Amino acid sequence: MAYRLFEGKEHASSYWKYRISPSDHLIQQVLDFLEKHKRGPYELAVDVGCGSGQGTVLLAKHFASVVGTDISPAQLEVALQHSQEPNVTYRECVAEDLPFADSSVDLVTAMSAFHWFDRPRFLKEAHRVLKPRGCMAFLNYTIDMELSHPDCCSQALNDPCKEFYEALEPYRSPHLGANSIELYRESYNSIPYPDKEWQECLWVKKPMPLSSYMGFVESFSSYQRFLREDPQKAAKLSQDTRQKLMSAMKVTSEDAEVVVAVKYFYLLACKPEDV
Repeated sequence: MAYRLFEGKEHASSYWKYRISPSDHLIQQVLDFLEKHKRGPYELAVDVGCGSGQGTVLLAKHFASVVGTDISPAQLEVALQHSQEPNVTYRECVAEDLPFADSSVDLVTAMSAFHWFDRPRFLKEAHRVLKPRGCMAFLNYTIDMELSHPDCCSQALNDPCKEFYEALEPYRSPHLGANSIELYRESYNSIPYPDKEWQECLWVKKPMPLSSYMGFVESFSSYQRFLREDPQKAAKLSQDTRQKLMSAMKVTSEDAEVVVAVKYFYLLACKPEDV
């Protein structure tokens, strides 16, 4: 990876606890694309920048073997602690130098990680390890999440969230640019494969306790940077946001459930037979 983040043990634990996993529908979009371009059975999927493995395990039942790779020992330690699928293993390595033979992998994925890589180098490496007609799938979501709660005004619920996101903006990594979706779009346009697909907006709704939503946002790299630079101010921002949301929901506990709508985007591409 070009950037080393999310490596502390505490952050890795919060990643596992709060980070959302791609929905079954989203994973099925990836598998449908693979099946459209390459017949099974499928031997090997590699999930690059796997973090604590929430997305990696979703591939287990579709491949003989799944390997999650990450640069962070702490993230991989958490992934191993929660690993239950016998055909899922993990390897520590950088995204741009994968420990797999040429033309050996059926599917290369990166779930909310591709934007941290040296993307041109990684795309060459993904091309190297993919089998002919093998596919790559890079997924991510935007910060434009929308919350809903019964009998609750949408604006009253979402305005505090927007204020929270705006407060984190100064702590956003310059590597991501103004909008990470542009990084994915640029990479999509640069991939020379004739068979590829770009999806810019796929909403996924997830019910969760309000505390989990806040934990999810607090796992963002921008909040973690804010927390390192000014712990008191970061904690106050988080607590104030919690109070505003509970007030809007007319609840007294963070255990109250809220529905979080997350907007995903993704690129899919199939390596040609004759390359």
